[in-house]
Amino acid sequence: MYNQKVLPFYMTYPLPLYYQEEDTVTRDLEYLQQMYPAEAKKYQKIIAGILDKLDYEGSMIYDEYPDKWQMYRLSQSVMEHIKRQNERENPGVEIPKEKWEWMSDMVQIILFYEIYKRRHGNRNGILKF
Repeated sequence: MYNQKVLPFYMTYPLPLYYQEEDTVTRDLEYLQQMYPAEAKKYQKIIAGILDKLDYEGSMIYDEYPDKWQMYRLSQSVMEHIKRQNERENPGVEIPKEKWEWMSDMVQIILFYEIYKRRHGNRNGILKF
């Protein structure tokens, strides 16, 4: 015959603390982000503004496996934006090529972190794919 088992209360919601732990991690990461150096904070604001435009359902930042070339191209467009802003703020001042390479690496790291935060920061589930 049909034998229906009643689940105990603690098994009806199998991962009740998982989401709470994820919120704690996100809050911790955001706190540490406030400790960025001034230049990194400036770049983070620029990156956040650009990602706000890309933050829609079906965007490449929410692909299950984002394409490495597209992510590189996105970081390069951020760098172009930073270069234009630097030329407006400091006309005639040239930044050495070595510093631009270092800044490009830093922008990529901040960009990937911001994308990570957006992918894991929604309230509907673990990942936003």
